Amino acid sequence: MLRSVFLERNSIFLTRISLSFLPPSSLRVNRALSTKSTREISQIWTNEAFTKYLEEIRKDFLNQQQRASKGARYRHLAAMCATIDRRDRVLENLETLQKITQEEKDREFRELAAEEEAELKNTLKEIHAELLEALVTDSEGDDYQSMVLEVTAGVGGKEAMLFAGDLYNMYQNYCNFKGWQTEILEEDNSEIGGIRHASICVTGDDAFQRLKREGGVHRVQRVPVTEKSGRVHTSTVSVAVIPRPDDVTVVLNDRDLKIETKKASGAGGQHVNTTDSAVRITHLPTGVSVECQTDRSQIKNRELALKKLQARLYEAQIEAQIASTVNTRKNQVGRSFRNEKIRTYNFNQDRVTDHRVDDGTIHNLQGILDGREILDDFVGSVIEQIREKQTEEFLSEFEKPAKNK
Repeated sequence: MLRSVFLERNSIFLTRISLSFLPPSSLRVNRALSTKSTREISQIWTNEAFTKYLEEIRKDFLNQQQRASKGARYRHLAAMCATIDRRDRVLENLETLQKITQEEKDREFRELAAEEEAELKNTLKEIHAELLEALVTDSEGDDYQSMVLEVTAGVGGKEAMLFAGDLYNMYQNYCNFKGWQTEILEEDNSEIGGIRHASICVTGDDAFQRLKREGGVHRVQRVPVTEKSGRVHTSTVSVAVIPRPDDVTVVLNDRDLKIETKKASGAGGQHVNTTDSAVRITHLPTGVSVECQTDRSQIKNRELALKKLQARLYEAQIEAQIASTVNTRKNQVGRSFRNEKIRTYNFNQDRVTDHRVDDGTIHNLQGILDGREILDDFVGSVIEQIREKQTEEFLSEFEKPAKNK
């Protein structure tokens, strides 16, 4: 009865309240929030530098709206701005409710307004957690639907090639487990069963976010099959994750390309060393060169090589942009996934350790190499812990101006 009286006396206010309870997008609360007090976090939302940061996001979104091609960046900004708008409406409604509780003489009516105010404050906390998650994700850089994953044998000779094959199979299994589409771009197999170098194109929702921190040096410690004395050897394999954006096109003019064909080499079928199916493409302005001999068809290998070249050139564009804007916070955060020696695989101890996080050890090495549930849980744990550190860094950046004042 009391609620109906309240709504009847404030029909206009009811409309505004209902807008603030639009369904939020998926909310993943970051554990890093628990390391800061409610007071510290609330101060960040009223911080002048943070307010300007939100304004820059709105401007970026408006600029993206003017573009003919609207890709992943536009969709991410649209979702963030929708959350910011919900936050603004809730804040406006809270201000109205606070005035009611202060000015209304009817005690029951004030109690009802206070109850609505408490509900809105809880909604605001959820919105803040959702918005913070989106902002930290945005500070890491754009998301992509497609990417190239490269595995290359490093230090360690034959043993490095064997382990490169193990990791390559692990990532292929993982892509199948997650339901992502894969396309082999290059496979340079060694005579002993491993690989020198291989690359695959991976396409799928959440694929880039899930795999981008796999880039770096992976170290293996085990007794090689060729070792007779039982000595443990240490070898390395490098993994690279190169984005292929859906909203940015790298233009490849024919006059800038030098295309060569040759006979395919390595172990394999009847087409090896019999037909000119292998393709090598060099981008003359930059000197970037790629090869592909995966398919029997020269036309298919040319198509795959062009995809790989586009990814390489776009990666160069990204690195150039980062170098030219190194002073901006946005491009400084989230690049730690390229660190040297990110992970160690110790066969004697049945141990896998990720060196970027504190709680990064698991004793189930074969489960990791199987590339299914165990690897998925491990990758998820690493992502969560790295995200916690990035959230701390993000919040700290907006605390600095306040302390200097």
